[in-house]
Amino acid sequence: MATKIKDKIVGFEVVQENNDEEKLKAAEAEAQSNVVQMHEKVERPEMLLGTTYKISTPLSEHALYVTVNDIVLNPNTEHELRRPFEMFINSKNMDHFQWIVALTRIISAVFRKGGDINFLVEELRSVFDPSGGYFKKGGKYMPSLVAEIGDVLESHLRLIGLLKDEGLDEHQKKLIKEKRAEYESMLKGAEEKSPDDFPGGAKLCHKCSTKAVIKMDGCLTCLNCGESKCS
Repeated sequence: MATKIKDKIVGFEVVQENNDEEKLKAAEAEAQSNVVQMHEKVERPEMLLGTTYKISTPLSEHALYVTVNDIVLNPNTEHELRRPFEMFINSKNMDHFQWIVALTRIISAVFRKGGDINFLVEELRSVFDPSGGYFKKGGKYMPSLVAEIGDVLESHLRLIGLLKDEGLDEHQKKLIKEKRAEYESMLKGAEEKSPDDFPGGAKLCHKCSTKAVIKMDGCLTCLNCGESKCS
């Protein structure tokens, strides 16, 4: 039924049914726009959180100390994020001084550029020394000193949550546990050895770069990561 308007119209306005919803979206968009992301113009604060890693290699009698300083963006909010800001490497060995300074400056510049920095790990770990690499304590093979710096960077990115540790699935964990138990039972009555050590005659695993591949039950199996040709 039509309604007849007898009074004079003096004004009008547009009423939105979802006005509250629109306001909520606008508030969320404004809050998101205030979230600080890592970029070149982020100024260095007076204090940064630092973590130092020690690298001991057979290439030098002096250890290298790798320090990664992190900046905390959007502190005390739901968008709080810890990102690496700069890297320093110190050592008493001055043989590598020039390229170490150059490397740390470039890496620090990439840190401050923002975006995805995880690619640095693979780039550093793919550097091979023409004179040959070496084995770290525990049997992990390092193709170069630069590769070990990349290994340290990977550990740090996992520590602050930028790299997610996929880990082993239940089948792999069970396999490693069984194989290590078999290996330790073989050591009984033989020369005393630490449970964390791998056999002296173990081969290098091409998956985890650790000298932990042994032949058990006619199958080559890595006691470190569970890689096996038979599984």
